[in-house]
Amino acid sequence: MTTITAAVARVHKAPLTLEQLQLDDIRDNEVRVRMVATGVCHTDFIVRDGVYPTPLPAVLGHEGAGIVEAVGKTVTRVKAGDHVVMSAAYCTHCTECLAGQMAYCENLFTQDFGGRRDDGSTALSAQDGTVVSSHFFGQSAFSTHANVVESSVIQVDPAAPLETLAPLGCGMQTGAGSVLNELRPPAGSSFAVSGAGAVGLAAIMAARVAGCTTIVAIDVHDSRLELAKELGATHTINGRDADVADELMRITGGRGVYNILDTTGIPGVLAPLVGALSIRGTLALVGAAAPGTEAPFEIGQSLVKGWTFKTIVQGSSVPQLFIPRLVELYEQGRFPLDKLIQHYKFDDINTAFADSESGVTVKPVVVF
Repeated sequence: MTTITAAVARVHKAPLTLEQLQLDDIRDNEVRVRMVATGVCHTDFIVRDGVYPTPLPAVLGHEGAGIVEAVGKTVTRVKAGDHVVMSAAYCTHCTECLAGQMAYCENLFTQDFGGRRDDGSTALSAQDGTVVSSHFFGQSAFSTHANVVESSVIQVDPAAPLETLAPLGCGMQTGAGSVLNELRPPAGSSFAVSGAGAVGLAAIMAARVAGCTTIVAIDVHDSRLELAKELGATHTINGRDADVADELMRITGGRGVYNILDTTGIPGVLAPLVGALSIRGTLALVGAAAPGTEAPFEIGQSLVKGWTFKTIVQGSSVPQLFIPRLVELYEQGRFPLDKLIQHYKFDDINTAFADSESGVTVKPVVVF
């Protein structure tokens, strides 16, 4: 057992508490990581608030980055001293994992939200012996150290700053991967993203990498729309002041947008975007919503467009392949994710949550 400091979610919709916990020994398929930094992501919010069913008390955090201290007997991907970014866990043996589609792992909820290892154990306990859920997305990164499953670990260039790379594990990977891995827009095509938070801005950067020539950012915060322009948006729309579908049609000269990505998960935002699609266009959703949320689509006039609606998980990424590609783009100055990031001390993690919720910060990163 090792004593660590962790931010614990004990009560839904309440601030996290910094506590001393006991971390057990690594298992054969695990890696002990000393955390350097971790991003704060929307998924942390919805689990803290009880939308998704991870058992509390729990240590959340799923955009960790750190340095390997020890590895289990069967671990082959990394060794002690390696710099790593951490992403979602996956079972490695279901049909989707075997097909290289681990973002759609058939056991995703158990692996990432279950709060336990496959054998039902947890790596964490309170000083009084109370069980605390661990292995959130395989990692539980809101802690000074974690026992991380091998499938969550991605080795990265040690010259790149871990306090900048941490958000690649989920939000940035989701936005960029949705464009580069799933939508794959042709060079010269049009692209729009609804919601210019961290995921949406990552998608804008990826659309520029892909060669899109009309890139539209939609948000209700002017400051985020200005940042979107800096990162590659050719046009912006403030959804408070305009009819978004009409503006998209105007921007594209009446042709409509070839690919639209919604990061909000809000039905009233998502549904009208169908009217702004081009013929054979695609509307994709990555924004997480509460179970049971529905969005109505117009299917009469839009039928003749032959349009597609799809949901995308984790940017349809193989993290061990895609995250190093994003690191290379960052090092070349083509994916400047550092422009989105605000750093916070571990003691200020609840401030990071509050600043993210209010829109003050695009991407909070906690540094240990």
